[in-house]
Amino acid sequence: MKNRITRRGMISGSLAGSAILAACGIAPAASDVDSQDDETLDQFQVVNGRIRQSVMGWCFNPMPAVELARHCKAIGLVAIEGIGAQHYDAVRDIGLEISLVGSHGFARGPVNPENHAECKQKLLQGIDLAVAVGSPSVITFTGMKEPGIDPEQSASNCVELWKEVVGYAEQKKINIVLEHLNSRDDSHPMKGHPGYFGDDVDACVELIQRVGSPRMKLLFDIYHVQVMNGDVIRRLQTYQDYIGHYHTAGNPGRGELDEQQELNYPAIMQAILATGYQGYVAQEFLPSWENRVRALRHAAKVCDV
Repeated sequence: MKNRITRRGMISGSLAGSAILAACGIAPAASDVDSQDDETLDQFQVVNGRIRQSVMGWCFNPMPAVELARHCKAIGLVAIEGIGAQHYDAVRDIGLEISLVGSHGFARGPVNPENHAECKQKLLQGIDLAVAVGSPSVITFTGMKEPGIDPEQSASNCVELWKEVVGYAEQKKINIVLEHLNSRDDSHPMKGHPGYFGDDVDACVELIQRVGSPRMKLLFDIYHVQVMNGDVIRRLQTYQDYIGHYHTAGNPGRGELDEQQELNYPAIMQAILATGYQGYVAQEFLPSWENRVRALRHAAKVCDV
């Protein structure tokens, strides 16, 4: 019979194909291989360094910040963020930079004018701290949606607050980076933020454009963008002039950057480099592996393109 495909034929063809790939020096895809079993991870150190990798400290709690910093230095990461300012001197002594300084939280943001005084104070303090420790950026958020404040008024409130502080950021040569967060995942308090106003990355860029300053930037969180918008590479290409910082994590689940999630991080890193970006890419995944330092080492390997 013509075009008859048997199970034996399929297996034979697969083996033959693998043999041809091996003969050509091309390894078959290892999508079914668990990275936790990769024995080479224990020896890996960043080699290329074209991506300036950082780590978000809170993800590795309760590991002390200084202990995490020592692991980062050994792996070859260049910076750390998301730790208490009281640890800055110690981690800088280890040889790490501070990639991002905090300000107000993501819940009480400038969506509500009642939060403006607090947000302004914390942003100004964050800018001063960034100058003191040599960090390029301070983070900001829109805050959660507020009953009785419609979307356009919420947007206007955010722009009004940022315009009040961006002049000081320009003077001090510090970026204010707005983080886009997903509102879709309600499975964990740090995997998603239902009710967050700035949950559309396209709308966040529009807010940045309305502020109209080269010091007002986007924090492009790859995980959150994938959850809410997708089309990650095209979006980072489109918004490259507005992006001041990147965060990573696997999706779904905000876990490791391994074969159990859908994002192609080597391709994303290559796309970031192609835009000419020279800032930090911070690992912000929630480790699920038993050996969390090994998980960080794996993420560093994946992104060292």
